[in-house]
Parts: sequence; C-alpha cells; structure tokens
Amino acid sequence: MATDRPFQLVVFGASGFTGQYVVQEVARVAAEDELRGSLRWAVAGRSQDKLQSVVDKAAEKLGKAELKSEVSIILCDVSDPASLANMAKQTTIVLNCVGPYRFFGEPVVKACVENGTSCIDISGEPQFLEGTYLNYNDKAAEKGAYIIGSCGFDSIPADMGVLFTKKNLKGTLTAVESFLTVKSGPEGSCIHDGTWKSAVYGLADQDNLKKLRRQIGQKPLPVIGAKLKRRGAVFYSNEFRQYSIPFMGSDASVVKRTQRYLHTQLNETPIQYAAYTTVGGIGSIIKLMFAGLLFLMLVKFNFGRKLLIKYPEFFSGGYFTKEGPTEKQMEGSSFEMTFLGEGYSTGQDPHQGKPDVKICTQVRGPEAGYVATPIAMVQAAVALLKDKAFLPKQGGVYSPGAAFFNTKLIDRLNNHGIEFSVITKPEA
Repeated sequence: MATDRPFQLVVFGASGFTGQYVVQEVARVAAEDELRGSLRWAVAGRSQDKLQSVVDKAAEKLGKAELKSEVSIILCDVSDPASLANMAKQTTIVLNCVGPYRFFGEPVVKACVENGTSCIDISGEPQFLEGTYLNYNDKAAEKGAYIIGSCGFDSIPADMGVLFTKKNLKGTLTAVESFLTVKSGPEGSCIHDGTWKSAVYGLADQDNLKKLRRQIGQKPLPVIGAKLKRRGAVFYSNEFRQYSIPFMGSDASVVKRTQRYLHTQLNETPIQYAAYTTVGGIGSIIKLMFAGLLFLMLVKFNFGRKLLIKYPEFFSGGYFTKEGPTEKQMEGSSFEMTFLGEGYSTGQDPHQGKPDVKICTQVRGPEAGYVATPIAMVQAAVALLKDKAFLPKQGGVYSPGAAFFNTKLIDRLNNHGIEFSVITKPEA
C-alpha cells in the first residue's frame, strides 16, 4: 500500500449522516496510544462549509479544539472522476461513506483501484459488493489495493463472529446460525432513511443480483457435516423465547464470500450459515407481516418505490426516518448477535455421522447504525494500516473476514466496545 502520501485516511462523505460519526470516531482513535501524533487524515466531500462544520462539531464534542486546524479538507464530488482521482492519490485508504452504494459506490472504487489506494465501505448491498468483486478484483490485485466492503454493522459482527466461533471450537465447526437482537431504551430507536433507500432499491433489483452471480460463475460450496436445516419465514425460537425471522441484510452473502475464500485459497472447511433476527411476541409479528406485505407489493412498481422513498416513516411504522435517531435514542440502543454453532470434535470425521459438539458465542455492541458502524469501519482501517503483515499477500476485492481473519481486528473491536465472547464452551 502507498505510504508516501500526505494522508493515511480520508473520510469521504464526511458531512453525511453516518460520515459525521465516522469523523468523530477517527478523531477519537487518532488520540489513542497506537496512533497518537502519527495519524495523518482528512475529510472529503462537496461542500467546504459543511465539511468544516462537521470537523468543528467533532472538535467541540470531543473537547479537541486542535482538530479545527489539524484536519485537512479535500473537495471532491462523486460525479467528478478527476476530483475522486485527486482524493485517491493523496491517501493510503479512503473510508467511503457515500451511499446508496449501488448509485454512488463504483466511481469511488474505480478511482481508488486506478491509483493503488485501498478503500473501505459500510455497504450492506450484495449487488454492489459482488459487482465490485466481478469488475475490480483482478485490477485491485495488480495495483496492490485492498477494496473491502461491508465493514460496518453490515457485516463485521456476523462475519468476524463466525470466525471467532470457529476459533473457539475444539474440532471442526460445520454450521452456524446467528440471531440478532436489537434493544432500545425509553426513547425508542430508529434508523436514517439512507438504509431504507438501499433496501428499497436492492429488493426491487433482485433479478439482476441473480444474473450477476451467474456471471461470477462460482461453483456451490461443498456441504461438510450435517446439512443445516433452514428455519421458516416466521418461527418461534425456543432458544430466545420469542418469534424470529430471517435477517434481511447482507450478512449471509458476506459470510458466504468469506467461507468461499477460506475454502478455495486456504483449503479450510466451509461453514454453513444462516442469519436470523428476533422480533418479539405475536403482536410484533402481525405488525411486521402487514408492513412486509405492503412493502413487497409496492417495491415491484416504480410509483410504489417513489412512495416508499418519499414516506419512509409512514411505511416503516416510524422505524426509518429522514432525520435519523437522536443522540438520546443512540445512547439507549444496543445489539446482541448470538451464534449457535455445531461441529465435530477433534478426531471425528465431519463427513460421517452427526455433529457431536455445540458452541454458543456472542457479539455485543452499542447502537448498531451510527455508533457500532463507525467503530467497526475505523478499526478495519486501523487493521489495514497496522496489521499489514497479516493481510492477504496481494490486493483485491475482499469481504471483511477474508481480509482480516489473520489480523488483530477482533482484539481491536473488543477494546472499542464491540465485544466478542464465548457463552457456552463446546460440550460433547
């Protein structure tokens, strides 16, 4: 990776809703022992005034007046390739916070790859992530650039959580189910409508995702051990004593990409994986089914998508808003992702018989969208800067687990409030 550049990190889209929190997180981490006095970084975007305002707000919030003069500003626009190239040439890593990535992600990746600059994003959009792999993996490898998508709440807890579970099972882990539980305080919780837009466009375009996967043309991963049974579209989970549904985010597709990389490149046993989220009691299920059916009906038509985009609060029952969560809502929110793993004890052949060991692990963290996501993104960038010897030997387009499985990323996350733990040790 290029090291003779004015900056090591540039936060692109710093004045966006998520970008402002990424800026604050970089400022926090820059003051810690490992990086104190050595991290050179900048913010980038279209408006000098808005970017300056974000830096000023971070300086005020963190009590670091020096940020106002220390943090540089780069003006660039996602619709201006020359400005993106100019940004990419000045830094080792771009932290790209400009979404929806299906519309705005590729020009940034292109500029980074062409200039040998690494890029981290927080996309939960499989079509963008897998399209980036198809179109840029070879060129990124040639240029020594690491392009690593989904480095926020989508999908670092899931992807690194599966690898953590594997590391803590004595034997061969063959299958994992994850259950996400989101908790909110008395103020409730909500998500900024940028995530809602990504979901609307992603579901509307699922046929193209299937075509894209056919183009990539990878063979199915072999099923090792007992086949993981898929649970229903709505089911009562005895483990969590509440109703659950499949998790609609990118976790399953990202984990699969990591497992494919580890299997094809390192000959490791691929782990079957299914992602779910708990939703509560029967009342929650009824509300969810009504909202879900309406969403699926509207998303198929252009006028329906326009309605969904225009009135996110109405169609999501207040869960997605144009304003995003308040500071109090964020302070009161947290998440737990619990992993139920099974496999074969040391000496047992995973090709024969039933699994004979189980393990339960957990990843816990603060509010997912704008506290945990900046932490995950910034720690991924620190791992990219500081754990170079443990990265894959050549650049390319990677999922988080494929890029960071050998680094100290889990330790770094543990030290910054996203905690990985073993709940029950394997028992035969």
